[in-house]
Amino acid sequence: MLLGIVPSSGIVAFLRFILACYMSHPISSRRRFLSASGPGLLSIALFAGCVRPVASTGSTKDYLLYVGTNVASEQESTIFLYRVSPTTGTLTRVSAQRGGPSPTYMTLAPNHCFLYAVNETQTFRGAVSGGVSAFAVDPHTGDLKLLDQQPSNGASPCYISLDHTSKAALVANYVTGNVSLLPIAADGQLGAPTTDQHTGSGPHKNQTGPHAHCLLPDPANKFAFAVNLGTDRVYAYRLDPAKGQLTRLPEPAFTAKPGAGPRHLVFHPNGKLAYLVNELNSTVTALAYNAATGQFRELQTVSALPASYTGENSCADIHVAPSGLFLYASNRGHNSIAVFAIDTANGTLVPIQDVDTQGKTPRNFTLDPSGRLLLVANQNSNNVVTFRVDPQSGQLAPTGQTAEVPSPMFLQVVEDFTR
Repeated sequence: MLLGIVPSSGIVAFLRFILACYMSHPISSRRRFLSASGPGLLSIALFAGCVRPVASTGSTKDYLLYVGTNVASEQESTIFLYRVSPTTGTLTRVSAQRGGPSPTYMTLAPNHCFLYAVNETQTFRGAVSGGVSAFAVDPHTGDLKLLDQQPSNGASPCYISLDHTSKAALVANYVTGNVSLLPIAADGQLGAPTTDQHTGSGPHKNQTGPHAHCLLPDPANKFAFAVNLGTDRVYAYRLDPAKGQLTRLPEPAFTAKPGAGPRHLVFHPNGKLAYLVNELNSTVTALAYNAATGQFRELQTVSALPASYTGENSCADIHVAPSGLFLYASNRGHNSIAVFAIDTANGTLVPIQDVDTQGKTPRNFTLDPSGRLLLVANQNSNNVVTFRVDPQSGQLAPTGQTAEVPSPMFLQVVEDFTR
């Protein structure tokens, strides 16, 4: 109700005024001030700095890049912040800060106020578990301040996403093969997790048990899908972030070929298609998505490798271009990004390019919001490399720009909100 009487152009100034009024009161009378001013005012005041303008992805404004790493020490910098030029691909380090041990996968809240990271460990507070860390993001510098930590309720959490209301964090735990939902409060802090355990195995030597590798919501926020590398299955859940509930459906949403080892799932912008990257047999599967039932139907499976390659390989990451016209997948061993054109009429893929990542073991990569830059984290050569994306053909060309980062594992790029 308070914000309803303030013009939109003055909301930020108004909130800062309220915060100043609150801070000017003696400590002993602040509670009376808040009570007189109306319910919820403390949370409004404290997060006045989180009101962010909407950035245009068509601008030439710099990007900010958060890099998660596999640095295991509590005492070392484990999350790095870079500024990225959208025109040249140049990476300039801004800061290096402690993010806890091995913050290998991260996600940034859409309002840019909070960042969440898994700590990919097998022991957390004396239990068999990894951790999940919540950070407040400084709106002026992009630096991180630890708000809260919770166990992930499983060993080696390797993936985190947010539901589309930012009320729940969704985490996949690789070693123990289970998934967790952690509720998120209005102040960004995490609640205790609820967990669902997967069971089963597969024919590959790396499938002796379940290995959850991805958990994400569908475009409508109605279902969540857990991709399990160890059981060759994608499990479907009814998602209720307001109540903090994940309810598994009786049947898997999709079953991959035996030994495929599905790893990551990504939805097409049209919401009717999805793509699954399979780690163990180095393939990509195109899927038709039924949003009413939460089920997938296979359209096509193609190799992520050139026919001439006969060495060892495992796929890692997958992304669809913002345009919906192209798909990219990373190969570890071949050390490449496979580029595919998407037939928008039927969702199938046509391979068009394989590009050397100029490093070893491209664990993760990402596209900028405009889809004109692609950034690759080469885990075992300790470098992040940028590529220019041709918007017409989808093909990649190296910019010649790189940054040295210890064991980079995850990249989160957003437009620079600090300027």
